[in-house]
Amino acid sequence: MTIVSADKVSASEGISRWWRRFTPPSVAILVTIALWWLATSVLSGPESLLRQTAPQRVVPALSGLIDRGVLLSDLGVSLWRLVIGLAVAAVIGIPLGLLVGLSGVAERAGGPIIAFLRMISPLSWTPIALALFGIGNQPVIFLIAVAAVWPVLLNTAAGVRAVDPGLLNVARSFHATRSELLIAVILPAIRTHVQTGIRLALGVAWIVLVPAEMLGVRSGLGYQILNARDQLAYDQVVAVIVVIGLLGFALDTAARWLLSPARRLRATSSNTLPARQRRR
Repeated sequence: MTIVSADKVSASEGISRWWRRFTPPSVAILVTIALWWLATSVLSGPESLLRQTAPQRVVPALSGLIDRGVLLSDLGVSLWRLVIGLAVAAVIGIPLGLLVGLSGVAERAGGPIIAFLRMISPLSWTPIALALFGIGNQPVIFLIAVAAVWPVLLNTAAGVRAVDPGLLNVARSFHATRSELLIAVILPAIRTHVQTGIRLALGVAWIVLVPAEMLGVRSGLGYQILNARDQLAYDQVVAVIVVIGLLGFALDTAARWLLSPARRLRATSSNTLPARQRRR
């Protein structure tokens, strides 16, 4: 009779979980790349520009952009604009969301205006942004903020409306002032909603960033796409597009991990353990 140790069983279960988790996306990625290669290298004509966009030409194009010293610097500029635009959206959206959520009058008055403005494409504001700020970083940041402010505002307002009335009643029974209610009860209660709004805003801002960087600025990932297109270097166009997709995926994954409720719960649990138990 063969006795299987618990360590071996645990290791086999871990391998099985790893296999089930990573095999489907790996197969999907390989199939996607194969279809991409088939469309650009086999089905396209010998003189077609699509042949420049084949997957086997992406890595050399990326190497060329890095060797020229433009890709990393443009990536840094794009991330800087993204962070500033998100910060502006948060500074505007969170207070407005609190106002709309706390005040019925503000909600009734501002509801139609918010519904009207948030349905306008952020890129529709391009002529106004250029007229106000000229060419440079400011119009790009303005468009990012215009796109990102609505998820932050709406999620903040939804969080305020979802606060348990019992918590507010308990705080009022202790004669808490409005500022104390806001700081001690409402803000901690809406943290998850605000974080969700910021994560949604991050995705929207990243999508708007690239076309916004095609407004005459001479840096950023969007500018590199235009520059490569003007040179008919479509392999570089696709290389930058791949970088945009990978970086956007990485940003969303990082935001999802950082704002995960399970991670926050584990962190809270570990912080509440006795010191002796943590040392063990």
